[in-house]
Amino acid sequence: MPQITVKNMLGEETGELELSEKVFAEEINEPVVHQVVTAQLSSKRQGTASTKTRNEVRGGGRKPWRQKGTGRARHGSIRSPLWVGGGITFGPKPRSFEKKVNKKKKNIALCSIFSDKLNTDSIIVLDDLDFPEIKTKQAEEFIENLGLSENKVLIILPENNKNVFLSCRNLEGVRTMVVDALNAYDLMDNEYIVIPEAALRDVEEVLAE
Repeated sequence: MPQITVKNMLGEETGELELSEKVFAEEINEPVVHQVVTAQLSSKRQGTASTKTRNEVRGGGRKPWRQKGTGRARHGSIRSPLWVGGGITFGPKPRSFEKKVNKKKKNIALCSIFSDKLNTDSIIVLDDLDFPEIKTKQAEEFIENLGLSENKVLIILPENNKNVFLSCRNLEGVRTMVVDALNAYDLMDNEYIVIPEAALRDVEEVLAE
């Protein structure tokens, strides 16, 4: 069973913690991770790009000149895609880029990422995490105590904590998130994961089913 060192907010070691094999000792499934992350990024696209076809462009109600006798090419409308200011052929229209991925694959991806982070010593478990007041300075000192000032850090909380969230939101490269909002992209996008023991147990309870 995998183990990890537990630290306090000063960066001092306070003990050891056993981790769930189903979450932190899984075989890393790169194809599933790629599929889940790609689907998540696709679903974020707005899909609002739009152009007008020849039916939607204003004007062009009459034939610009008669069919024969002018010496010019035959045209039926000034809103043809051949004309400047005419409609667009095969242009983009509003659409959904959403890709659906079932819950099982999402969990496999999360377990794969957590296992990889553990293998690379990129997970820091805390015995507790809370700030007495909303203050960016104390959050900055906390990150410095862990030696992560130069890294992108994801802090996972068991539930909404206003003091921690507001204290960390102005720190560059630091993001906070509750367990319920966990997703593959944010885990992959950050170099280190900082998680209190309470949140860790919630993650294991959700993913080890």
